[in-house]
Order: sequence, then structure tokens, then C-alpha cells
Amino acid sequence: MIPQHRDPATARPATPRPSDRPRGRIAAALALAVVLPLGAASPAAADANFPSTEGRTNISSILTYDDVVQELQKLERTSRHGVDAFTLAEAGTEVSTSEQGRDLWVATVGSGPEHVWLQGRIHGNEPYGTDALLTLLKDLGTNGSAEYELLREKFTFHVIPMYNPDGAEANIRHTVLWDQVSGGPEGGAPQRIDLNRDWTSEGFAADESRAFYEYWTTVDPAWGVDIHHQGLKKEYGTGDDVTLSLGISLAPGGPTLPGLEGGAYDRLTRQMHVHVYDELAKYGYVNMDRYQVGGSQEIDIKGGVVSAMMLGLDHDGLNPEGHSHPVVFFETSGNTSDGSLGQKARGRSVQQNVLAMKELLLGLATGEVQQEDPERWSEIPHAPVTGYLTDWAGVLPAGG
Repeated sequence: MIPQHRDPATARPATPRPSDRPRGRIAAALALAVVLPLGAASPAAADANFPSTEGRTNISSILTYDDVVQELQKLERTSRHGVDAFTLAEAGTEVSTSEQGRDLWVATVGSGPEHVWLQGRIHGNEPYGTDALLTLLKDLGTNGSAEYELLREKFTFHVIPMYNPDGAEANIRHTVLWDQVSGGPEGGAPQRIDLNRDWTSEGFAADESRAFYEYWTTVDPAWGVDIHHQGLKKEYGTGDDVTLSLGISLAPGGPTLPGLEGGAYDRLTRQMHVHVYDELAKYGYVNMDRYQVGGSQEIDIKGGVVSAMMLGLDHDGLNPEGHSHPVVFFETSGNTSDGSLGQKARGRSVQQNVLAMKELLLGLATGEVQQEDPERWSEIPHAPVTGYLTDWAGVLPAGG
């Protein structure tokens, strides 16, 4: 049971006690660069259609922290199907703000028994996860179609459109450990933290990591999706521009995933992406491949947030039963730091993520995902796998 965040009669925050919150069950160069204006370099070369290279990355269209807060509050007021937007302070987590003291926001919608974790912009220079999640949240809160009714009946969604507000405001990937008293970097020298590598037994250096991890332990999701950006990319074998890469942070068939839950997550994550690949292939402007690094390596990182979710990480005794669940991620091509988010591609870049989430969630709700052939993961375009890039043993050769 999830804590009650608002009193419906007064629309004011309730005051949940930590002891009331459930814990895990079976199954985180520069002083944050906030002093720097947001800017963008010249776009990298790409196909003129997607992403568009016409014009520079226009930061005026990228949602700010204040934009997100206002949109969440608007959706709560106007939704017909019970969107609840709240801060982690209202949820009662011990840590509830970013390093610089910004409130961390979540929105929930739906009343189903299975909980779904949807997060975006854990890297501050990867903006369209925010747009895509707010779009999906609006659809879930207002659309009365049978499809959305099914999603609301089957699932309860926990939507985090801006996991890293400090990095987002600074247009950088990381956050920086911050001394709110002095108003500068903790210890005087900037310590940049990649929030997507901070859910580890040695991690949780940043406030955002501790806050969202504790909230995750109160939710105990059944499924999860994480939305990212990557650089511009060409499809192996064809040279076509890739618009969306489908990723799993613990490589299917690799050194870690087959050993989790009797191989269930190895099967389910592949089925999830096979379903997305088939459904989005119907849209002519979406060109997908598998997420790889170094040209031909699969990633097997145990320190990633979504990896920790699949591994059932227990930090500070908050997840003693080791609750875990399958998670996948999407990577949209282009990012603000490279200046490769052409303005004309914005709508399609956002929409492909909305479609990917919607089709995946409908497939999970109907059971179609669970019926997919996981071996068809090999049919999604990719370079022949030569090894596994790990954060625990370097590069391991494939088949070794």
C-alpha cells in the first residue's frame, strides 16, 4: 500500500510517518555550472529529417524545473482520472530535496495492483524524457479510451519527469555535491556525481539518490522504464540514422542477468523490447536498434539505478527482503551538450518515447509481452557482440 499523500477533502499534504511506510518485499570540472548560462554547440552532422540539423539546439523549448512543477500542478488540477502530484517531502522520505535544495517531484495515476516506475532526465542534458513522461501522464490522466482505462485499472504509475533538477537547470549530465549553507560546492571543489551510477553499496553520495531510493522501497514496483539520450548513431550494416536505441543495463545472456530470479528477468526484459520493436516498426519515422557501446559491446553495469532495481539492492536496511523487478531503458539520439537536438526533430523525438512506453505498457497489461519470443531479441539490429563492458570487471569477452 502506498502512502496517502493528499487529503482529498482539503487538497493539502498529509503527513505520513516513516514507520507507516512499507518496506521491500520479495519479487542512486565545474560547480554545478548553475552559474553558467544554458547554451548549445553547433549541431553534429545528421540526416536532415531526424534529428534535424537545421538550426541550433533551441534551449527555449527545453523544459525548466519551474516548467515541470507548474505542469505537474496543472495536471493535478485538470486531470479527470486522478493525477496526484507531490514532493518527496510530502511522501515523507528522510531526504527529500536535491543537492541544491530543490523539491523532488513525483506524480501518480491509476489504481491498479501492479506499480510501474517511470523516470526521466536522471542526466540533466538529456531533456526529452521529461517531455515524454509529462505527455504520457497527461494522457493517463485525461484520456477516456478503453486502452487508457485498461492501463489505469491494471497499474498504478509513479512518474518522475525530472530526476536530476540541478543538472537539468545547469544543462549538464551530473549533479554536484552542494553545501546549501555556503551556497557552493561541498568542500569547495566541485564533486560531480553521475546519479545513474549512485545506487551502489558504496554509493548514495547525492541527496537525490537517497531520496528516490527510499521512495522506490515504498513503491515496490513490478516494472520500470528509464528514458535517456545518446549521441547520434548509425545502424550497423545499413548506415541508416538510428532514432531510438533499446537498452537493458544488465546484458541479456551476459554474466549477470541470467542468474537473477531463475533467468526470469533475462527473459522478460528481452520480451519487453521485442514487443516495443515490433509495435514501433509501424511508424515510419522511428528507426530502432539495440543499445551498445564501443561499437560492439553490451553493457553489464551493476552500479546503474535500473540495474540496482533488478539486483534488489538493500541500502541502509530499506529493502531487507531484496525486492526487485525488470527494467528497460530507451535512448533517443541527440543531446543538448553535443548540440545535436535539431529543433525540427523535437516532436518526433518526444513522441517516439511516448509511443514506446504506451505500447510496452499495453503489452504488459494484456499479457502480449509475456508471450513474445525472447530469442527474437537477436533480430533487433545490432553489431555482433564482442564483449561485455562492466563496471566491476572491465571488459569481458563474449562467450568467455
